[in-house]
Amino acid sequence: MPHPPDNDDWLRRDLRAIGDRIRVARLRQDRTQESVLLAAGVARSTYQEIEAGTADARIGTLIRISRALGMHVVDLLRDR
Repeated sequence: MPHPPDNDDWLRRDLRAIGDRIRVARLRQDRTQESVLLAAGVARSTYQEIEAGTADARIGTLIRISRALGMHVVDLLRDR
């Protein structure tokens, strides 16, 4: 298994990519952040940081968000 680079640039890119996938799914459904975070039961600041790609989210939180968006959590994590 390849080792990640010594710095965390790869992690920041991946977190931004997950946030982007969440935002795209939300906008395709013509939903607000508020509607998704309420449906997911996630704090506003947490949701905003995840969507912005600045939070290292727990898997449980990502599962809640993915269910609120009607998708599988793998679709948030998978690099297409």
